[in-house]
Amino acid sequence: MNNSTTPTNATRFDSIRLQRVGHWLDKQVASNRLAGASVLIGKDGEEAYFHSAGIAGFNLPTKDQLSVDAQSRAFQRDTVVRLYSMTKPVTSVAALMLFEQGCFALDDPIARYLPAFADVRVWDGKGELQSEDDLRRHTHPARAAITVRQLMNHTAGFTYGFMNATPVDRLYRDKGLVFPGSTEPLEVLVNRLADAPLLCQPGTQWNYSVATDVLGRLVEIWSGQSLADYFQSQLFIPLSMHKTGFHVNACDAASFADLFGPAAGGELGNIGGSSSTMVIDIATDLEPPVALDVLATTSFLEVPSLYSGGGGLVGSIDDYARFCQCLLNGGELNGVRLLGRKTVEFMRQNQLPDNKDMAAMGQAVWSETSYEGVGFGLGFAVVLDPVGAGMLSSRGEHHWGGAASTFFWIDPVEQLYVVLLTQLYPSSSYPLRTELRTAVYQAIV
Repeated sequence: MNNSTTPTNATRFDSIRLQRVGHWLDKQVASNRLAGASVLIGKDGEEAYFHSAGIAGFNLPTKDQLSVDAQSRAFQRDTVVRLYSMTKPVTSVAALMLFEQGCFALDDPIARYLPAFADVRVWDGKGELQSEDDLRRHTHPARAAITVRQLMNHTAGFTYGFMNATPVDRLYRDKGLVFPGSTEPLEVLVNRLADAPLLCQPGTQWNYSVATDVLGRLVEIWSGQSLADYFQSQLFIPLSMHKTGFHVNACDAASFADLFGPAAGGELGNIGGSSSTMVIDIATDLEPPVALDVLATTSFLEVPSLYSGGGGLVGSIDDYARFCQCLLNGGELNGVRLLGRKTVEFMRQNQLPDNKDMAAMGQAVWSETSYEGVGFGLGFAVVLDPVGAGMLSSRGEHHWGGAASTFFWIDPVEQLYVVLLTQLYPSSSYPLRTELRTAVYQAIV
C-alpha cells in the first residue's frame, strides 16, 4: 500500500533521485521498522513530492501484531497522527503572536503572570536521594527569575519525568507532573509544578522539559482564552489546518492512526532521537511492530481535560505542511499573516547564551535532536554547524520531532521544508531522521 506524487512544477530536484525518498520509505515498511508513514516535501513555495506507504492501523481492536490484511487501514494523505512534541513550535508561534501585540517581553519573569513561580528552589545536584524530604533538603533559592525566553529555549530549569536520571525527574513522576494525558486542568497542574525544585539554575543549562506546557498556560493568560480556543481561532482556522487539534474530530476518527512500538527494544531515553539511535541494518529481519494504542480504545477521540502545549496535538501531513510553509514564507500563507518577517527571522536564531550549542549547555540527555553543532531558537532546534552536527543540512535549518517518530525541518537556505509522519514510539528506535535527510538532500541539484 503506497501512494506517490511528484508535481510537474517541482523545482531544483533531480526527478529520478527524488524517487529514492519513496523507495526509502517503502523499505521502512517492508523491513518492519514502521507500520506505515508518509513524507511531504515543499520547495520554493510549491509542493515537490509526496509519498505514503504501509498501514495506519486496524479496523478491529483484537489485533496486537501487524499483519497487512483486509482489516487494515492504509496510511494515506489524510491520516491523522499524534504529533506529540511537534506541538511545541505551534505553541511558540502562538506565544510570539501575542508578543507582537505587546502582551509581554521575552525577558519578563514568568512570576509576573504566574505568581506561584516567585520563590522557586533549585536542586543542588548532590546525593543519591531516596525521598522527597531528602530532595528538598538539597535545594537552594533560585539566583535569578525564570524568563519567558527560557521557557522557549528550554533553559528554564525544568525537566521531564520520563528522563529517569535525577531525583527531580522522580519527583515529577511521584507527583503526577505529566502534562499530556493529565486529568487536571492546565492551570492547576502548572501551579503544582511551581512547588517542584528546578533541575538547575535558570539560564545555565539546556534541558528538554515541560517548559512549553508552562508557555501554553501563559498563552491562556495573555489571550484570555483556553489554549485550544486560541489555537483554533488564531492559527488553525486562518491556516486551514482543519484536522489539527487537541483531540480527533469525529469526522476524522476513521483516519486516526494506531500507535506502534518495536517488537523488541526501544526505550525512550537515548540521546539525540534523530541520530544516536538503535542502528539496525535495513536488511535485518525484524519482528512486526506491536500496536500500543488502537483506534477502538484510544483516548484521543475525547476532548482532554488538559491542553498540552508541549505535546497534545494531533494533525495531518497537509496541515503541518501549511504551518511549515507559513514559517518558511516569513510568517504568511495565502494572504494570512501570523507573524512579522523579522519575528520569524529572530525565532530562527540561536537563543542559547553566548551562541553555544546544546552540547556546551550541560550533560546530554534524551531529546528530539542531536546536541553537537545544534543550538536552540524560540521553539525548535537550529543547526549551527552541519559538520559538527553530523548531518546533511544547512546553517540556520531548524527542526523538531515527536515521540512517535514524527519529524519536520525547515531550511531557509534551500527554501525547503520536509514533514515525516508515522506512529512509532519511541522516536529513538531507529535513525529515521538522519536517513531521510540524506534521501532528500541527495536529490537537490
